[in-house]
Amino acid sequence: MQTKLADFIKHTRDGDEAEAILRACVHCGFCTATCPTYQLLGDELDGPRGRIYLIKQVLEGAPVTAKTQTHLDRCLTCRSCESTCPSGVRYGRLADIGRKVVEQKVPRPLPERIKRAVLKEALPRRWLFTPAVKLGRLAKPLLSKQLQDKLVAARPAGAWPQRVHARRMLVLQGCVQPGLAPSINASAARVLDALGITLYAAPEAGCCGALRYHLNDHDGGLDDMRRNIDAWWPHVSGEHGAPHAEAIVMTASGCGASVKEYGHLLAHDPVYAAKAQRIAAMTQDLSEVLAGLEPQVRALAGKAAYGERVAYHPPCTLQHGQQIRGKAEQVLRAAGVDVALCADSHLCCGSAGTYSMLQPELANQLRERKLAALDDTGAATYASANIGCLTHLQAATDKPVLHWIEILEQALKLS
Repeated sequence: MQTKLADFIKHTRDGDEAEAILRACVHCGFCTATCPTYQLLGDELDGPRGRIYLIKQVLEGAPVTAKTQTHLDRCLTCRSCESTCPSGVRYGRLADIGRKVVEQKVPRPLPERIKRAVLKEALPRRWLFTPAVKLGRLAKPLLSKQLQDKLVAARPAGAWPQRVHARRMLVLQGCVQPGLAPSINASAARVLDALGITLYAAPEAGCCGALRYHLNDHDGGLDDMRRNIDAWWPHVSGEHGAPHAEAIVMTASGCGASVKEYGHLLAHDPVYAAKAQRIAAMTQDLSEVLAGLEPQVRALAGKAAYGERVAYHPPCTLQHGQQIRGKAEQVLRAAGVDVALCADSHLCCGSAGTYSMLQPELANQLRERKLAALDDTGAATYASANIGCLTHLQAATDKPVLHWIEILEQALKLS
C-alpha cells in the first residue's frame, strides 16, 4: 500500500513504523473473514482492511471526523487479523498509532471523556481498585447492571506456599486481578510449589501498562512499564542482593502480551531500552512454563481423572497477541482433564480490556455467541487464561468460569 504521510507525522518514530506497516498490506481481505466486528456489523469500515484505509487517510492529513473515531473505537484489538494475514501486517500497532492521532484531533463528548478518565485513573491502581471491588460487592444491588456484571463472586485465595526452592520465578500481581480473583495467582503459586518452583511478586510492580496505553494515554502506559522494570530489575540482574528469578510469569494473558512488547515500546528510551528488552525476553505465559514441565505434571497427577469436561476459551491476547496455542490444554490433559475447544475458538469473547465497558452492546453480542459455542461442548465448567475474559463470561452464565490454573490445581488435588 503506497503512502504519503503528512508533515505532522512524517519522519517521526510513529510515522516510520506506521508507514512500514501500511506498506506491508496488500489489500487481500483475508483479515475480514476473521474479524468479529465485521461479522456482526457487515461494514467494511468495521473490519481490519477498512480501518487500515481510515488510518492511512488520517496519517496522510485527510480530515478526521467522529465517524472515523467510531469505527476505530469499535475495534477490539483482538489481533485475530494478524493471525490470518499472509503478509504479516502488524495491525495492532497501527491501530494504537492511528487512534492516538484521532484522539488528538477529535474531541470526545464530556461524558465519554469522564468515563475514559475514570477507567485510566482507577483501574490501574491496585490500592484503589481492590477496596472499590470489596465495597462494590457490599453495595451490589445499588449499582448499575453493567457494574454488577463486572463484580463476580469472590473466591478465597487460600494459603500462599511458604517453601523456598532453588528455582524462583516472579509473578505480576497486576491491577484488577488481585481485587477480582486473588485465587488465580495463589493457585499458580501452589502448583509451581508442588513442582519445585517458588513463585513470588515484587510489591512495587503494578499494572502492565496496557490499560492506559490502549486508551490512547501512551505516556501514562509507558510510565507504568518503566515502574515495573524498576521493580523487577534487582530480581533479574542480581543487584542489591535481591533473590534471582529465572523468569517473569504472567497469569493474565493480556498482561503477558503487553510485557512481551516492552522491548519494542521502549526501544526509543536510552535509559530503559536494554532493560526492557531483557524483561520482555524473560517473560513467559504460565502455560509456557508448565508445558515445559508436562512430565512432572503427569507424574504428580498419577492416574486420577478430573471427572468432568472443561470447555476452554483461549484469550485473543494469548492465541493472537502472543501466538501461543494449545499449551494450556496440553497441560490440563496431562493432568487427566477432558478439555474441549468450542467452535470458532479463534474469535473474541467481547471482553478486550476496557472494550466491554466502552462498547457494551457489541461486547455482549460477542459474549452471547461465545457462551452458546461453549455450551455446545457439553462442558460443565468453562476456563480461560485472562481475567477480563473470565469476568466477562461469568457475568452471563451460571456455569463456573475459572482460570485454567485453578482447574489444574483441583485436578492435581493440591487444594
